Amino acid sequence: MLIDPSRGESAHIPLQSRRGALGTLGAGALALLGTTGSASAFFSKKPKITIVTAASTVDLSGLPAEWVARQGRELKAYSDFLASLRLQRLTPRQVIEAHAKQRGSVWNALPPRAYWRQMVPTLRVIDRVAIQLGQPVKEIVSAYRAPAYNSRCPGAKSGSYHQANVAIDVQFPVATSTVAQTARTLRSSGLFRGGVGRYSTFTHIDTRGQNVDW
Repeated sequence: MLIDPSRGESAHIPLQSRRGALGTLGAGALALLGTTGSASAFFSKKPKITIVTAASTVDLSGLPAEWVARQGRELKAYSDFLASLRLQRLTPRQVIEAHAKQRGSVWNALPPRAYWRQMVPTLRVIDRVAIQLGQPVKEIVSAYRAPAYNSRCPGAKSGSYHQANVAIDVQFPVATSTVAQTARTLRSSGLFRGGVGRYSTFTHIDTRGQNVDW
């Protein structure tokens, strides 16, 4: 278990270097059938990108095309993995799009496969918080952060638990104080051991194995 006694959301944990892209994810063949519009009008439409997983269809429309291409085959594999968890209030799309971000010229990435299961306890905590609140998850602001991307995030520490894939910054349509208190109550009941941090616009929750508040 990746555990560090330091406070806050940082830990000094050796991290694996992430995998390179494994290929380019195709958006599907385009067909122009019986249209009376111009060719330029047809091709100006953005194709809808979907991934059919074992448990569901994950709609990836609107995600940056370059980021999608960089993830290659790992994107479908990660979608399958998330769908297999069968979370009640948190969707694979919400988790995936938290990774599809860029800081300057540096893109974030999906976590390395060796880290996938490390996020499961935290995902289940977020799901349970949503159920307890009776509110939908508004947005996963941040989940895994690749080291190069993390170094570009304002205020992020070099040993952030986001790099270990055990931390999530989440927004709900209620006050962050309510979210933090709900998470701490669930933690006191024995649901998990980890950090709960309250910020002005989001709540940080991690399952580092040691209880910490800020």
